[in-house]
Amino acid sequence: MPLWKLAATAVALVLLAGCGRDDPQAALDIAAQSLQDSIENKDAGELIARIHPEFSANQHLNRDWVRRTAGLMFLRHENVRVIALNRHSWIDPNYSNKGYSEAQVALTGAERWLPQRVGHYQVRLEWWREDGEWLLARLHWE
Repeated sequence: MPLWKLAATAVALVLLAGCGRDDPQAALDIAAQSLQDSIENKDAGELIARIHPEFSANQHLNRDWVRRTAGLMFLRHENVRVIALNRHSWIDPNYSNKGYSEAQVALTGAERWLPQRVGHYQVRLEWWREDGEWLLARLHWE
């Protein structure tokens, strides 16, 4: 892992630990970025750590699906990029332990420099806060 990525991840983790209890919105933003970073860094352990045990995607896929899909993508592609456009996160005004993120996302996979596979999605993520930490509980994409 390049040194700058390691430093950026360490800073994000320090910020997440430091502001998780004081500023839920900032912690939610950092959790969303951490999810993206774990995919781009092909860090399956960190990715699964961000996923709630009761995770559901498109109402029928579970946490095990995340593990298998990420593993396959990480093995198939040397470089994985997530380009999040118009990302917006907010805390549910009625339930302070629920947060949401929406974005247009381009997901690319490549062996070297040029993408071999590109997908464009509109995603909505639902986060649940447990013990001051935001975990991805629901994912829906089109």
